[in-house]
Amino acid sequence: MSCSGCTLIQPIENQGIVRIKPLNKSLMNSLLEQGLGAEIIAECTVVPYNKKEEILDLLHFLRILPKKDRTDMEFSIKGLGEHTMYSPWIPVIQMEAKVENQSVVDIIRLEKFASHMQPIVDTNEQIMGFEFLLRPEQGDHSFQPYQLFEVARETGLHSFLDRAAQITAIKTSALWVPNGFKRFINFLPSTIYNPCLSDTFETIDRLNLDPKDFVFEVVETENVEHIPQLLRIFDLYREKGISVALDDVGSGYSTVELMSDLKPDYVKIDRSLIDHCDQDLMKQREITRITEAAFQFKGQVLAEGIERYEDFQFCKDAGINLAQGYLFGKPSERPPLAIVM
Repeated sequence: MSCSGCTLIQPIENQGIVRIKPLNKSLMNSLLEQGLGAEIIAECTVVPYNKKEEILDLLHFLRILPKKDRTDMEFSIKGLGEHTMYSPWIPVIQMEAKVENQSVVDIIRLEKFASHMQPIVDTNEQIMGFEFLLRPEQGDHSFQPYQLFEVARETGLHSFLDRAAQITAIKTSALWVPNGFKRFINFLPSTIYNPCLSDTFETIDRLNLDPKDFVFEVVETENVEHIPQLLRIFDLYREKGISVALDDVGSGYSTVELMSDLKPDYVKIDRSLIDHCDQDLMKQREITRITEAAFQFKGQVLAEGIERYEDFQFCKDAGINLAQGYLFGKPSERPPLAIVM
């Protein structure tokens, strides 16, 4: 499989040409009245720019158009370099977000991020695997992972970022995690409609890693609108020997009903339910409900966000056999020395 959202992102050069489609004569006349060097080429409005700020000025200028006209408009950009080509067409709204968040887009485009590992333990507090979490590269400008994914969604780069983050996690695991330890890696529901799973599988094969060591987990930040399609993606992972998980169950879109429909191999209970669960009867009932529902399809249950031993003890007593949280270790660039050795 392949997807246009996973292809290389072209940088915006300091000088170049903007194409706008469909052709809008009202826009063309307005641009000419402003003294801009616009012309019509191949049923597109073509406007040169001499610095990046002029692209944003042009985008702001487009806001005078009726909303319907703006919604239908798409942008394509080409630098003035000898071998540069026009970028793929993208909606005007995505182009606005891309220009306004250029520094964050550059982090995504240049893949200036790393994977940190947080341990996952069994009931005996022995490490059985790690979750791989996106973090800034050492020495680079700081960012919040949620900010990176939010900008990626606004600019249409979420598939590119999701794929790049997965590949980074797989490569990091090959460097530091011995065979036999599970590697939990996130993927976004929105990327399942144009997935680049072949890159994921090829990277695992190329690095001589065991697919059975991998668990790909759906994060709950987005609503899953097409469950049959997600189930087909689950089947593709499982055909390769890879397990699947549903993250943050009990919060947001990750409901017990969704979990029961998807029947993941691993069920991760959200930290909001785990925090001080030893003291909260309502949380205890919900944790028990999730755990019993998961046991119906033989899903393994993992408690997230454990910071207190009392919470860990309640989860063990409830039949939960896996746990993750600061009580057992924060995300770090390297796993514990004993694991590496």
